[in-house]
Amino acid sequence: MNEEIIIFTQIVFIDLVLAGDNAIIIGMVASQFPAAERKKIIFWGIGGAVVLRIILTLLTAYLLQITGLRLIGGLALLYICYKLYKDILKNSNSEPNSKIKIDKSSFIKAISTVLIADFTMSLDNVLGVAGAAKDHYGLLVFGLVLSIVLMLSLIHISEPTRRRGISYAVFCLK
Repeated sequence: MNEEIIIFTQIVFIDLVLAGDNAIIIGMVASQFPAAERKKIIFWGIGGAVVLRIILTLLTAYLLQITGLRLIGGLALLYICYKLYKDILKNSNSEPNSKIKIDKSSFIKAISTVLIADFTMSLDNVLGVAGAAKDHYGLLVFGLVLSIVLMLSLIHISEPTRRRGISYAVFCLK
């Protein structure tokens, strides 16, 4: 019983740290599009993250056996963080109330960017929760559900026009 309480606490902390990054990326990309397209990007981004977390949770036992997988995920996250940082630096000379510029060349490109980011960020969350849960599958499912609920509730902080510094800080402190 004592071990399960420790595992529960670890899972809650892991989800608190790792669940918000999906929402931030989705919000940052979606905020640059008109309202109708923004809703579609948020829908596909959150939907993709939920589906990916479910699939990755089912594959967790196998994924944890792959040597170097966390390194690959970490490198992918570094690349995404670098791209965001580069965009912020490029736009730092603009007016303080202006929007962060993201390539709006196509709606499909925005969706694919969000889904690639969802994959890497869902993978690190699932691996962290699965590593903490060990053989306690009930706690693993709890961690999955908690991460989805947190991601859905955090989507509102990711609008960079109002909270640019918070969005960037939360993503990079992850």
